[in-house]
Amino acid sequence: MSEKKVWLVTGASRGIGLEVARRVIAAGERVILLARGEAVLVVAQDLGENALGLQADVSDSASVESAVDKILGHWGRIDFIVNNAGLHRGGRVGMLTLEDWQAVLNTNLTGALNVISAARESLSEGSSIVNVGAVVGFRGFPGDAAYAASKAGLAGLTRALAIELAGKGICVNLVIPGLVLTEMTDALSDKALESMRKIIPMGRYGEAQEVAEVIEWVARSRYMTGAFVPVDGGLMSSFGVPQ
Repeated sequence: MSEKKVWLVTGASRGIGLEVARRVIAAGERVILLARGEAVLVVAQDLGENALGLQADVSDSASVESAVDKILGHWGRIDFIVNNAGLHRGGRVGMLTLEDWQAVLNTNLTGALNVISAARESLSEGSSIVNVGAVVGFRGFPGDAAYAASKAGLAGLTRALAIELAGKGICVNLVIPGLVLTEMTDALSDKALESMRKIIPMGRYGEAQEVAEVIEWVARSRYMTGAFVPVDGGLMSSFGVPQ
């Protein structure tokens, strides 16, 4: 069995997840890229022999369990988990459908738990889980009830599991990106993006690579657990709220 560390990154076919995968490969380690679409297979192939692409829906526990079985059969271990898969569907109260609300929670919150539950037996002392949160999970933005609730729940899950798994030497932390331009933000209008940019103290959007750098560092930290680490240009310290 190889001694190379193995990372499982969800939502890894693009954006922040893909940048994490690239950093893992550059460090000489191995990474499983997990995503729903077929594109993840091509992305993993392009990264080379230390990358494995798998299709799975994190909101479906059976799909996740099947993927984890394949990972363990292929490389025999999982050392790091990055729960990055995310779904955003906006809408103010009265306009947000129950279907959209449930879909967001199923992916962003239940999905993270599904991955952790399926992989828990393979994690050992020195393993690490990084959940990817969002500023909106800590401060209110109008029209973002579903996404905010899912990310606030993920914060609570992080703290609970940090205590639960500490005795096994497994760290669980939350990295909180600010406004990063990825495929997920493509649905936002230029007006909405500019409104949000104006309240970022650093005055600019974040880069996926900047968030990935922090995720990797947090994952490798051995005496930090239950921590919330913002990478947001100061947004969580700002009092401005986009209208």
